[in-house]
Amino acid sequence: RRKAKQSSPTPKPTGDKRPGQGGRRRDGETADMFGIFQVTAEEPAVRVVVEVNGNPLEMEVDSGAVCSVINERTMRQLRLSKHKLRPCELRLRTYNRQELKVLGSVMVQVTYKGRQELLRLVVIKGAGVGLLGRDWFKALGIELKVNQLQGESKSQSPSTAAVLRSHAEVFEPGLGKSKGPPVRVEVEPTAQPKFFKPRPVPFALLPRVDEALDKLINQGILEPVRHSRWATPIVPVIKKDGTVRICGDYKSTVNPVVRWESYPLPTTEELFAKLAGCAKFSKLDLDQAYLQVTVDSETADLLTITTHRGLFRVTRLPFGVAVAVAIFQRYMEQLLQGLEGVQVFLDDILVGGKDDAEHNTRLQAVLQRIKDDGVRLKRDKCTFGADEVVFLGYKVSKAGIQPTDDKVKAIHEAPEPKCKKELQAFLGALNFYNRFLRGVSHILEPLHRLLDDGHKWKWTMREAEAFQRAKKLLQSSDVLGHYSVHKPLVMACDASPYGLGVVLSHVDSEGREVPVAYGSRTMTPAERNYAQTDREALAIGFGIRKFHKFVYGRHFRIVTDHKPLLGLLHHTKPMPQVLSPRMLRWSLMLSAYDYELEYRPAHQLRNADALSRLPLTEKNSPPDQKLFEVRMLETAPEIPWDAQKIARCTRNDPTLARVLHWTVVGWPQKKLPDQFKPFVRRQHELSEYRGCLLWGSRVIVPGQARDQVLELLHTMHPGIVRMKALARSTVWWPGIDQDIERKVRTCLPCQETRPEPARARLHPWDFARNPWSRIHIDFAGPFQGKVFLLVVDAHSKWLEVIQMASMSSATVCQKLRALFATHGIPDTIVSDNGTAFVSQEFKEFTLRNQIRHVKVAPYHPSSNGQVERMVQETKQVLRRMERGDMATKLARFLLSQHILPHSTTGKSPAELLMGRRLHTALDRLHPDLQTEMVDKQEKQALRGRQGVREFELQDTVFIRNYLAGPKWLPGVVTEITGPVSYKVRTIDGRLWKRHVDQIRSRQWSTYLEAEPATELPLQQRPLPCEPRPLDEPVEERPLSTSNADFSAQPTAPEETPAATPSSQLPRAPEPRRQEVLPTSAPEQERPSRPQRQRQRPNYLKDYVT
Repeated sequence: RRKAKQSSPTPKPTGDKRPGQGGRRRDGETADMFGIFQVTAEEPAVRVVVEVNGNPLEMEVDSGAVCSVINERTMRQLRLSKHKLRPCELRLRTYNRQELKVLGSVMVQVTYKGRQELLRLVVIKGAGVGLLGRDWFKALGIELKVNQLQGESKSQSPSTAAVLRSHAEVFEPGLGKSKGPPVRVEVEPTAQPKFFKPRPVPFALLPRVDEALDKLINQGILEPVRHSRWATPIVPVIKKDGTVRICGDYKSTVNPVVRWESYPLPTTEELFAKLAGCAKFSKLDLDQAYLQVTVDSETADLLTITTHRGLFRVTRLPFGVAVAVAIFQRYMEQLLQGLEGVQVFLDDILVGGKDDAEHNTRLQAVLQRIKDDGVRLKRDKCTFGADEVVFLGYKVSKAGIQPTDDKVKAIHEAPEPKCKKELQAFLGALNFYNRFLRGVSHILEPLHRLLDDGHKWKWTMREAEAFQRAKKLLQSSDVLGHYSVHKPLVMACDASPYGLGVVLSHVDSEGREVPVAYGSRTMTPAERNYAQTDREALAIGFGIRKFHKFVYGRHFRIVTDHKPLLGLLHHTKPMPQVLSPRMLRWSLMLSAYDYELEYRPAHQLRNADALSRLPLTEKNSPPDQKLFEVRMLETAPEIPWDAQKIARCTRNDPTLARVLHWTVVGWPQKKLPDQFKPFVRRQHELSEYRGCLLWGSRVIVPGQARDQVLELLHTMHPGIVRMKALARSTVWWPGIDQDIERKVRTCLPCQETRPEPARARLHPWDFARNPWSRIHIDFAGPFQGKVFLLVVDAHSKWLEVIQMASMSSATVCQKLRALFATHGIPDTIVSDNGTAFVSQEFKEFTLRNQIRHVKVAPYHPSSNGQVERMVQETKQVLRRMERGDMATKLARFLLSQHILPHSTTGKSPAELLMGRRLHTALDRLHPDLQTEMVDKQEKQALRGRQGVREFELQDTVFIRNYLAGPKWLPGVVTEITGPVSYKVRTIDGRLWKRHVDQIRSRQWSTYLEAEPATELPLQQRPLPCEPRPLDEPVEERPLSTSNADFSAQPTAPEETPAATPSSQLPRAPEPRRQEVLPTSAPEQERPSRPQRQRQRPNYLKDYVT
């Protein structure tokens, strides 16, 4: 290797230039200093030829470049479209500290020595040779050999290295897949499925979101589906390299109703108890741990995500599911159970042994288990055969378990306060933990004196000593407690205008917060410009990242003094669709934790406030502000395409350069290769003008410029025909028509704005063989303020219209159940994808009744045309009918629909469903039908009169008494009112109307013998057979069986009794006693003119007289 990368920012010379040409030494630079960076000037640059998207590209291998780079001109030579570039946050600079303009990055397919990888390529503005940087070394198998490397070395025995080599496949790049049984996520039995519509994706992110979805599909993580009862919206998060990570917002769907796994995480005591006596350690870390675990089919349906491209089942355990922690811990323990000296906490595995041999044996067993299961490790995060490792925030070594300094670093290295406000914050923290401190008042006396009114700020050795002693008190065992997984955990976070502070505490049995660890840092200049809400959220994010090992996988409280965060970062509320990118990242990060937010006023959050006002100074810049260094040799501004550039590119094009030469000097007579055939056919029409090759008046474009010319032709997004017409007047090259067609077909804006596709040929439903075997249902309305449920029988076209109080599943099931009681249970129900028809309740209703439920395609009503046509017809008819009661109009419409012959079947729905025509008012107009009905009624009457008793006028009879007194009263028939009904006058002069079933014959002689000797003269008695005069009013009363009514009015008006079967005739009274007709007063002389009718007042009906 001829170049060496220095850690200092001292400029480096160019790699392609000689000392006299490319050194570009600044004034004062000596040749010896130049020689340090360029070992030998005569040694040529190390270059390799790789294939990028199938095109050969020569690149210079540069171990000093952190990424692989090409310029804009090379990008066009590779036919990489500029609009496919993704934004890139890298900041690149040359050897002389000059920053370069980064146009973006693109993922390309790179082939080198049989290896094929999808790698990132950065494109910059300017010119120069392409650099193959360190990021491609490992993927392409390029090894970097150095003579000597000084730095930190970690001891690793040869036997350990041999173990790693024998299991190299567990460290291979790519996502692993567990071969074990799939895991399962369960929800509560009463949980209702939640289906969210896809959230809109910003247009600038669409290509990157599509690329991320394609990657997940290719990895087998996502599977496209057409239907799902659950649908979780996605949240695209932009990563540091400009790519997008797809996350599901499961806290709005699955997490609130998930059934929690009762699988505890191991405590630190349990983990470290089995490592006693170990002297060698290895720490393993899984690569994308959760995504290597598969889920079963039901869980994949439950975790379905909804995107702008449709629904996708998630076949792996995704990030953000609340129970993923317990599920993954159980999976890892089952994978490594039975191995000695091995402890696992989620995706971290710790292997220990008392010596190298035992350690290597255990390490080999772990790696073999991982290899057999199919999961993979992340090599750069693993440590092998070390004497000391950091695991779960503790130092693990031969000496035992020791806490790390990070937990108290924020207090130990806190800077001295520079003003009264910073001192007040520090003293507030001490006051917060005052209950744990002893004798602190005399130590803090010099500090409190600085806060006295009128006291001038003067920081001396005395105050500095008191400050250091106070910090030691906060780090002492009296204040700082030990971490435990069994005690409640609280993380207090606060942000000042320039710093962040976090305190992790346990809550003891007395409700006191015992600090476990402290954390603070100074904000960057960019972070200080954040709004206060973002700063407070930044403090929470800082605490989560710093104390991840303590809070992940368990429930904890986050305490803040900023109330707006309770709504933005609430653990059960869905993410707002419009949210700042940084707030979106923090919300997604928190979705993987089991937390709850708590608000406290600022004066109750003194501990975190003090750390935020006395923060540690960050030595490293934040990750998003990294400044990468790339060695570039020369830069030149890019010029637009014109005739001169076309001529230059034509001369450099291997095909067009020879065609141009033959056009000027003459064509050869020998047979030419195939790439020249399009030009040979047009050789007499080709010409040269100012270095450009022309076919007629059209410029022949070299291959390097064709993508840019296509972009120019497609600026206004014309169609294929118009774009070809435009090209035919200006430019040409072989295959231009195919390139134009491909360009138009692959243009994303053109695809999104194309007209609707032609409708498919009508595919009718199979004819229903039996009535009520398949029914189609749908809602109609709101129509005139009401909603209706329409049910259509596919066989008979019978329509049912039911007015609905609500559109819930319960109401629909209730109405269908009533219809099934009349018509029976159908075999199939066809519906759309309305909420009431896709719910779990409706599904259970169809399963219980063994009904096949068919749902048509969403947003395609013609698939359920049987009922959709009825919806239109119902609305039209009801709209045409006169105003009136909706129920009456519906009844009239349904009767008309049931009797009208259908155009398809030729018969009325009633005939096909019920097997008969319905009787209507129209049937009464036909004379034959009326005569037939009369004949039928007469025949029925004759059949019914067989064996019926008959009475004549003046017959003495017994009639049924429904009032108080005897059950049967004697009387005389006075009038025949019908075939089976008579009017009978009782012995007391009342006239009652009775059915033949309520009358029995009576022998008169028997009646006379029973009369007493002292009877009135015959002329003074009312003759039983003598009728009343016609002009005399007859008081009639209804017949009732209610004794209360009759007792209130003995002379009640008569009522025509209902006919009863002859089998229910009352028995004749037995002659056990003789009945005597009561005497009545002699009839008075009738007046010559009629008297007015007298009736009892209504108010006396309730009284017995």
